[in-house]
Amino acid sequence: LYFTPEEQPIIAQLFSSKPEKMEQAARLCAELGFDGIDINMGCPDKSVVSQGAGAGLIKNPELARKIIQAVQAGIKSAGQNIPVSVKTRVGFNKEEIDRWIPELLKEDISVLTIHLRTAKELSLVPANWNYIKKIKKLIEKSGKDILLIGNGDVADIDDAKRKYEKYGCDGIMIGRGV
Repeated sequence: LYFTPEEQPIIAQLFSSKPEKMEQAARLCAELGFDGIDINMGCPDKSVVSQGAGAGLIKNPELARKIIQAVQAGIKSAGQNIPVSVKTRVGFNKEEIDRWIPELLKEDISVLTIHLRTAKELSLVPANWNYIKKIKKLIEKSGKDILLIGNGDVADIDDAKRKYEKYGCDGIMIGRGV
């Protein structure tokens, strides 16, 4: 977990279904000087989902919110104030934006990165970038200043720029395209 100043800013990505473990991990990351913590609530890997973590949290919004709260508590107990972000998907077996995203928006997050497919879809179908508009409206309705980052089927930097301009999210994450 150690890094050099040249590697900063640096964000730690954590996942678990156990709030107490997330609080401990967040505290350690904050003490080590990470610039932020990203909670992975989108990983569709069966070994992660079977633990109730990653995309498995889409099925359990109450636990997802407890995990965000635990990360915030861990940061606070380290005497730090760093941003928390969440990376997730639009649903588990089907699109569940109207049920899932508002739950996340109830918590204190700075950034929402959304993989524009369900966990079931993995990367087997095209990402649906049209969901960005719906998610942006939910963020606006929340009254919070939360950045929205789109993810899925971004081929390269030029494609990222096109998607950024077309869909109006605050940023683009490139995964497999890297």
